[in-house]
Amino acid sequence: MNRPLLLALVHLSEAHRELISRDYELLYAPSAAERESQVRERGGEVRVVLTNGTTGLTAAEIDAMPRLTLASALGAGYENLALDAARQRGIAASNGAGSNDDCVADHAWALLLAVVRAIPAQDRACRDGLWRDRLPLRPHLAGKRLGVLGLGTIGRKIARRGLAFEMQVGYHNRSRRNDAEHAYFDSVGALAEWCDCLVVATPGGAGTRHLVDAQVLERLGPHGYLVNIARGSVVDTAALAQALREGRVAGAALDVYESEPQPPLELLDLPGVVLTPHVAGWSPEAIDASVSLFLENARRHFAGEPLLTPI
Repeated sequence: MNRPLLLALVHLSEAHRELISRDYELLYAPSAAERESQVRERGGEVRVVLTNGTTGLTAAEIDAMPRLTLASALGAGYENLALDAARQRGIAASNGAGSNDDCVADHAWALLLAVVRAIPAQDRACRDGLWRDRLPLRPHLAGKRLGVLGLGTIGRKIARRGLAFEMQVGYHNRSRRNDAEHAYFDSVGALAEWCDCLVVATPGGAGTRHLVDAQVLERLGPHGYLVNIARGSVVDTAALAQALREGRVAGAALDVYESEPQPPLELLDLPGVVLTPHVAGWSPEAIDASVSLFLENARRHFAGEPLLTPI
């Protein structure tokens, strides 16, 4: 029996490619050139596409795949997957919701601690022979106010870790969550004005573009810190750079950027900035879980069973 043809548009380890190839004929196209070539040459045969929120899948590509029946995103994000086009064709869609939540929440806290305690700068100072008496004092987190923008599964885990640090926790969501014990704020600006540390954990897409803008940063204030582990589009990079340069925000730690995969050039020469290359959801455990979830969703799809994480 022929294996369904699966087009993978994202990076996969050799072990994961071998695992997927047990049940599918795998077309591996993680680069733009490979993607264009495979869609052009074999798009008519593709039954499954594996992508992620950043890489996405366009409506034109969906049109080039008349046999496509399942589009799946590794990780929780799916903002660049053309869902309207997929749904018009009756194509099922799934994501990796829940597979890397702990990894992302851990990384958010690594970034928050790094920027508030100035860990990268203090590491450099120590290597340069500067002792603590010559360095500015840094605040600690216990007793401070943590604002979580987006109280989904990842946001809830970030908030829970905040309680362990004895912080007060508040959040803004599209609507109040009845199952959340944290203080609710009805706008991003109100949350920013209340908190000392604002962690962005919203979905990406047009609905959240520049949700954190110049006005929100102004309300966060000169003693406030920003962390973004969501999508680069949620934060207005130019406004953030200006606020940091003028001392109107104390610091920022970012794992995601509007310029991805290029670094945010506006921020590179600014003090009080910590950057990582969109790795918050990447760990061996998280990637294994994401691939396993995808394979189970695909198995269920071809067996006519409900998907575990439909979009």
